[in-house]
Amino acid sequence: MNIEQQIEKLREQINQHNHQYYVLDDPLIPDAEYDRLFHQLQSLEKANPQLVTADSPTQRVGGKPLEAFGKITHQVPMLSLANAFSSEELRDFDRRVREKLNVEIVSYAVEPKLDGLAVTLMYENGRLVYGATRGDGTTGEEITGNLKTIPSIPLKLYGSVHPAILEVRGEVYMPKKGFEEFNRNAAAHGEKTFVNPRNAAAGSLRQLDPGVTAKRPLDIYIYALGQVDQGALPDNHTDVLHQLQEWGLKHSPLLDCVQGVEALQAYYEKIAGLRSALPYEIDGVVYKVNDYTQQAIMGFVSRAPRWAIAHKFPAQEELTTLEDIQIQVGRTGALTPVARLAPVFVGGVTVTNATLHNMDEIERKDVRIGDSVIVRRAGDVIPEVVGPVLAKRSTDTEKFVMPDSCPVCGSSVEKMPDEAVYRCTGGLYCAAQRKAAIRHFASRRAMDIDGLGDKIVDQLIERELIKTPADLYRLDLQSLAGLERMGEKSAANLIQALSDSRQTTFARFLFALGIREVGEATAVSLANHFITLGALFEASASEETLMAVPDIGPVVASRIKHFLQEPHNREVINQLISDDIKIHWPDPEKPALQPFSGLIFVLTGTLQGMARNEAKQQIQSLGGKVAGSVSAKTSYVIAGDKSGSKLDKAMALKIPVLDEAELLQILKNPLSLSDIQR
Repeated sequence: MNIEQQIEKLREQINQHNHQYYVLDDPLIPDAEYDRLFHQLQSLEKANPQLVTADSPTQRVGGKPLEAFGKITHQVPMLSLANAFSSEELRDFDRRVREKLNVEIVSYAVEPKLDGLAVTLMYENGRLVYGATRGDGTTGEEITGNLKTIPSIPLKLYGSVHPAILEVRGEVYMPKKGFEEFNRNAAAHGEKTFVNPRNAAAGSLRQLDPGVTAKRPLDIYIYALGQVDQGALPDNHTDVLHQLQEWGLKHSPLLDCVQGVEALQAYYEKIAGLRSALPYEIDGVVYKVNDYTQQAIMGFVSRAPRWAIAHKFPAQEELTTLEDIQIQVGRTGALTPVARLAPVFVGGVTVTNATLHNMDEIERKDVRIGDSVIVRRAGDVIPEVVGPVLAKRSTDTEKFVMPDSCPVCGSSVEKMPDEAVYRCTGGLYCAAQRKAAIRHFASRRAMDIDGLGDKIVDQLIERELIKTPADLYRLDLQSLAGLERMGEKSAANLIQALSDSRQTTFARFLFALGIREVGEATAVSLANHFITLGALFEASASEETLMAVPDIGPVVASRIKHFLQEPHNREVINQLISDDIKIHWPDPEKPALQPFSGLIFVLTGTLQGMARNEAKQQIQSLGGKVAGSVSAKTSYVIAGDKSGSKLDKAMALKIPVLDEAELLQILKNPLSLSDIQR
């Protein structure tokens, strides 16, 4: 086999694998093998440049940047479609078609309408000779170099029998995932971001340097024919698209053929339901009379065919005015900026509010009060402000500043260096955080108030019987008995549970306060280190002092400082102590035994002799930490019955594994841990 034959064979192999991967989504070889074949072809072509052809797989990226695009005249015009925005307009379309064809029912080709950029591809004898944009429908811009960078566009058609002249039309798009990743990377490097995937696709194809386009994650679906000479094709639209796919020109996987207007409406509703889950943007569905003879009978009107129509979804993006930015405080204390908008109909509903996510997003998008902004609503997703229209910005717009205090309770606001979110520090006092704070305070591993479930908490708060955890201990039998599904006996039981919960440990009390990042193990460390609440209050003025506690780093120290230095939280804590909460303080003369200090345990599977929570508490009482996942930092994995992937990972990382009997042994005699065979 000579060099030329070797090169041709490699091209055929690579084209076949491109077809399997990009069109059929069914790769035959791993990426590494494909790379080996591609590199081999590159090497042979480099050594024999006279054998390089324009349709070689190696020529997808290359050529010098253009100074301007050339013009292409479409021999078959690239027409637009008429639109239908309602089921009534759809029925009118079907009625006109049936009357013109004099039939009772029509077969239609149906597929989603991609929101991208329409292009045409011209093949001569199976080889791509040029590609162009729609332009004005008669003349478009020649963008062959850019289109050749898209892997799903074959430079040479698959198979051997095709028309001598074959022109196809398609929609180039940028998948949602690729769009998000592109914008994320662009923002990280201070580069321009795109408003939506459609603009991203259009902007990518109009790059004068194909090397830039090659870096953009573009794809294409073919949806129509243009000029065809010297070759036979099927006599209907869906069969033609299936034939084109066999040649490497892929069509939408949601292409279908249905009969009658009811089936058209059902298809529309089906695609509308799938819309948000699709990996690409669509803005409607397209219906075409499937039979080409019937299409010819229908003909054209102005610049649109009578035999096709686009059934559009409600617009997902609209322009409106951002009248104000207000803060919404969530149940965890997170401050979320919300755009108050001049009412605008978008995505099928009237929108007056939209999320701005966080302060970093406001600054990145440069959104200001008074701006004309693009608002987007996709499916059931919360509406969001995409960005401002800078060309419409006036001189009296106002930059937004995050408040220093919580707009709900007045507590100070904190922002950690590792987070984009600002948070209210008044966790025990803030009305926005009230339900979450009280539910946590009453939970079994905190104050353990038996019978105080979520529904009871909701009623107590909604009836304004409690505002802070301290108010729980002022409830009486009469107020509790008046709640829904709460008789006198249940009310008496809850009063008793509240009384019982007054006896607690310092560690449980600290955990019940709900300080962010302070779990049970950290609460134990704080209790054993500071012994009294007064000492902890004093230490909370200094992050350095707090960091003297084992396993407390700068982030946790900052959380504790902000929480305990907030006057509103101090007030609630003092009320709890004055309400006769009896805390069993650690004995400074008898420091708690901490033989597991510095050790990290992971529990997996089912334990027979105790609940996993009980095992967790006992390990923590001995100074150990219990993590939820296995990592290289894990000291021991406790494996019960039916252990799963955590045990497999422990074995792979060679982490010591203890069974339940060994767990019971080390809990009874912690010093025996060193005697257990690792």
